[in-house]
Amino acid sequence: QDFITGAYLMTHKDTFFERSEACRLAASIIDCNDKKQIRLHLPTPAIIKPTRLWTGKQLMELIISNDSKNPLKLNLSVPNKSFTSGMELCPKDSFVIIRNGQLICGVLDKSLLGTASKKNIFYILLRDFGEDAAIDALWRLSRMTSTFLSNRGFSVGVGDVLPRVQVLMEKSKLLREGYKKCQEYIDQLKSQQLKVQPGCTLEETLEASILQELSSIRDKAGKATIGNLSKLNSLLTMAISGSKGSYINISQMIACVGQQAICGHRPPDGFDRRSLPHFEKSQKTAKAKGFVENSFFSGLTPTEFFFHSMAGREGLVDTAVKTAETGYMQRRLVKCLEDLCASYDGTVRSSCGDIIEFAFGEDGLDPALMETSDGCAVDFSRQFEQIHNSLPFSDDKELNQSDMESLYKAVVDVELGKSHLEFQNRLKNFVDEVIRKSLATYKIPSLCRDHRNGSPVHRRGNMCAQCYSQEKYRKAQIRAHCFSRSQFIGFLEKCCEKQKKAVIEPGTAVGAIAATSIGEPSTQMTLKTFHFAGVASMNISQGVPRIKEIIDAVKAISTPIITANLVNNHDEKLARQVKARIDVTTLGEICDYIEEILTPHSVFLLLKLSGKRIKLLNLEVTMSSIVQSIACSKSYIAFRASQITVVGKSMMIIRPPTDMKYSICTTMQIMKQSLLKVVVKGIPNVKRCMVHRDERCGDNLRIIVEGSDFRGVLSQVGIDPCHTSINSPVVMAEVLGIEAARKCIVNEVLSCMEAHGIGLDRRHVMLLADVMTHRGEVLGITRNGLAKMKESVLLLASFEKTVDHLFEAAFYSQKDPIRGVSECIILGVPISIGTGMFKLLQEMPNPIITPKEPIFLKEEFGLEV
Repeated sequence: QDFITGAYLMTHKDTFFERSEACRLAASIIDCNDKKQIRLHLPTPAIIKPTRLWTGKQLMELIISNDSKNPLKLNLSVPNKSFTSGMELCPKDSFVIIRNGQLICGVLDKSLLGTASKKNIFYILLRDFGEDAAIDALWRLSRMTSTFLSNRGFSVGVGDVLPRVQVLMEKSKLLREGYKKCQEYIDQLKSQQLKVQPGCTLEETLEASILQELSSIRDKAGKATIGNLSKLNSLLTMAISGSKGSYINISQMIACVGQQAICGHRPPDGFDRRSLPHFEKSQKTAKAKGFVENSFFSGLTPTEFFFHSMAGREGLVDTAVKTAETGYMQRRLVKCLEDLCASYDGTVRSSCGDIIEFAFGEDGLDPALMETSDGCAVDFSRQFEQIHNSLPFSDDKELNQSDMESLYKAVVDVELGKSHLEFQNRLKNFVDEVIRKSLATYKIPSLCRDHRNGSPVHRRGNMCAQCYSQEKYRKAQIRAHCFSRSQFIGFLEKCCEKQKKAVIEPGTAVGAIAATSIGEPSTQMTLKTFHFAGVASMNISQGVPRIKEIIDAVKAISTPIITANLVNNHDEKLARQVKARIDVTTLGEICDYIEEILTPHSVFLLLKLSGKRIKLLNLEVTMSSIVQSIACSKSYIAFRASQITVVGKSMMIIRPPTDMKYSICTTMQIMKQSLLKVVVKGIPNVKRCMVHRDERCGDNLRIIVEGSDFRGVLSQVGIDPCHTSINSPVVMAEVLGIEAARKCIVNEVLSCMEAHGIGLDRRHVMLLADVMTHRGEVLGITRNGLAKMKESVLLLASFEKTVDHLFEAAFYSQKDPIRGVSECIILGVPISIGTGMFKLLQEMPNPIITPKEPIFLKEEFGLEV
């Protein structure tokens, strides 16, 4: 954290050092215990007069490489953490450009120094220049930044959290407007004028609206606070650099703490229809429901302190429970995947020889060596930039399209041949784009407009001044967008070299790596349930419970969600019709009344249907279909079609059965209550169904179904079955097969990780999905699933139910071939992974050894042979 803050402050535009200070910082990177002599060369000072000054950016050059004879030519162009817009002349200096190891512009922060991302400087040094270069650079950064901070000074005081008058005025204004808006929502609820959100009740709509309004108060107050802070504020420096804290923490300390949430909602009523005994009953105002308008600087009131403690307790419990859950989950993952390794034929096999994958991750590449976030081995744009900056542009003849295509075939065919076809296609597309830009660049004229038109012009010396400028412009554009022959060949060779280097090494323990890659990030998740995107009342399990559901292969998951695309994604009328076919509609929702009719000769129920409601809900029902639904319904008293008589277009008479078990009054009441619950339209297992407009996909309409009847939804007219999915792998396997279940596992795990901002290579998840589905059914990573995957007695005994497995193996005289990791560790046998995949025989000399007489042939033993 100190190193990130120090590097951030050093690389500011206004950070300058005199010669003495620059030399002292440069000397701080030398390790006194290192016996190797180092000669440091200070770069040319940025300012010569009136006094020579060096910038912090120039000293960063010594951190990347301190060898002036063979410097590391690192090239990088990436935005940092606080980048907004504008690559050139960025107002916050937040676009970082490094050319041949020199920091040209930009401020270094956590995104380039501290995060485990592909654009981290130390990761690029590790990948392109080796481990020693990355370690040395990290050591040099820690020494220089700590020396800089110890002399500059960096501390936090009360003055850093003291709010200005403008902030307090803005905060009071926001609170007045927010409280007024919340009161309007409450009044609308009381007067039944509140507009209900899709899929929500009135109460849920009120809570969602108030929560949104109060959250905006905290956000706006935080923006006003950040805008009024000095750039020298220590808290702001730490938040911007990413070393500690965030903007929300600063706004809570200075402006207001904001809404306290428990399980994603406002604090519930617990003291006889009130959240705390300090408030009136059934009160729904902001203060009574956990909104803290004070800041930590001004101090919290008693009620605010109670609400804050309630929300804090949830976080503590969440952390404690999550640690145990994720630890056990990682142990199960490691046990099931520990014996998987990459073989020499490119397949991934288990210890008993079963093929799990024909190629690791479908392409056989090592995830650790991927350069892009989407899992590609080579970032062509960065490699293009690296070649342009590290290799000089030779003044060869201009390469035309045929020259570049012939060079491409000559280099790629020799390096790769017919392997890595997907990589070759992507490389060919990039080269085609370079050729297109090169041809456009070569068309830039080298003469001025007058000379091109053939008119006489005034010359300066031997050349027209405008022609000279035009020629310089043309050469600059060619150097920026085109390749020379040597650069083009170097680019192709480097790309092919990186692709071949990225192939997974035989013997790599891909199973153990995948298990830890999935298990370790899960410790950063939460146990909370999140709202489904765009639907306030629909919750979906996320975090640790969701990952646990997937890898345990739970059939009845907690929140089954079916996402169905329509045949016509823009037809709202079709969407409403499909929703009406899927959503459960009961008879009580479409009838005006059910009356008990008692006459001297007969007793029956008179039911009147509401044609207006049926039309409003787009229901495709008729009187005969309603009669059939009543007859097929299951209730305490069975209905028969003979008991029902249709009268007119909207009325029917239902008579009680002749064989009544109860009295006539009780029977009529049971019949009346049962009729209200009869499902006349929809899929019975569906809890809720709604039309969702996806703004990310061009306002396409989709049907979101909360339920597990996937087969029933697929069979509906108007649903596109090719683009309809459910978030349950087990149900997916039952309906669409094991391949669809494998794809579902991959998508669900990756989406769950992405929801928490965790990047995970898809190859690890694909291996997990293949292990769970390679037997033809979805097996959970549990003791039962492990017993179906593995046959080793010692492996099963080392996991759970040790005595049971050993007793059963002894009773049935089972054999264990001792091939897996756990078995070999128990018996002290070398593991057949990595260097243990093959056996080495040492060639021994053949000495002449005279055979000795066996001891049992001697006379004293008395044996006759």
